[in-house]
Amino acid sequence: MVTQEQRKRQLAREKFLRQQQRRTASRRKARVRNSVIASVLGVILVGSLALYTTGVLKDDDKKASASAQTSPSAAPTTKAPDPCEKAAAGKVKTATWKKEPEMSIDKSAKYTLGLATTCGEIDIALKASAAPHTVNSFDFLAGKGYFDHTKCHRLTTNGIYVLQCGDPTGSGSGGPGYTIPDENLKDKSLKSNVYPAGTVAMANTGQAHTGGSQFFLVYQDSQLPPSYTPFGTISASGMKVLKKIAAAGESTGAGDGAPNATVVINKATVTKS
Repeated sequence: MVTQEQRKRQLAREKFLRQQQRRTASRRKARVRNSVIASVLGVILVGSLALYTTGVLKDDDKKASASAQTSPSAAPTTKAPDPCEKAAAGKVKTATWKKEPEMSIDKSAKYTLGLATTCGEIDIALKASAAPHTVNSFDFLAGKGYFDHTKCHRLTTNGIYVLQCGDPTGSGSGGPGYTIPDENLKDKSLKSNVYPAGTVAMANTGQAHTGGSQFFLVYQDSQLPPSYTPFGTISASGMKVLKKIAAAGESTGAGDGAPNATVVINKATVTKS
C-alpha cells in the first residue's frame, strides 16, 4: 500500500526526471545547432578567404588625390605587351625636407620639365607665372635628382584617364616632406570641371594646400573637380608616349592600378629658356 506521502515523493521524482530529460534534450539540440552554425560559418570563412585571395573582395585603394577617385568595375582584360625599355641603372633617392624651398625661379621666364622615361621622352611646358610655387618646387626637386629612377605607380583607365608619378616609394603615399599651396585652380583650360588631355596637375590628399611631389598626366579629357593645381602642358610627342603607356592598360583589369608598362623616370630635368 502506497501512502500519500510516498505518492507525493514519487510524483516529485518523476517531475524532476522529466525536467532533467527536457534539459538534456535542450542541450543536445543546442549542441547540434551550434555545430551546424559553426560548419556554415566555416564554409563561409573558407569561401571568403578564397574570394579574397583571388581579388574578388579586395578593396580598391582610396588615394586622396587624383588617386582618390572611385572607378567603376570593369572585366579583366588580357595583359598587353610591355611597350617600354629596361630602366637605367640607379637608385631612388629618399631625402626629404622640412619646408618648401625658397623661391628661386624667374616667374616671367619659360620653363620646361623633361621626363626621360623608359617609354620615351615626355616634355612639359611649365606655367611658371600661374603656378610659381609648384614650378619652383619641381625645379628644386629635379635639381636634387628626386624623381630620377622613380616609377609612375598608377594608371587610371576608367572614369578619369591619368598616369600618376612622382612618388619615390611607388606606394602612392610618398612625398618630399613638405607641402605647397594650391595654385591656378581657375586656369582658363579648365572648363566644366574637365581637365583636358595634355594637362599636368598636382595630386593631393583631398584637402587644400597638400600637394607634394606627386603629379598626374592627363591622356584623355577627365571630369575632375578643380582642386588639383594645373601647372603644365604636355608636348605633342609626349602625348604619343603617354597614350602608348595608356594603351598597355593597368594591372587590375578594373580600371585603376599599376600600369602594365614599366614606366620609370630615368631622369627629370627642369630647363629655363
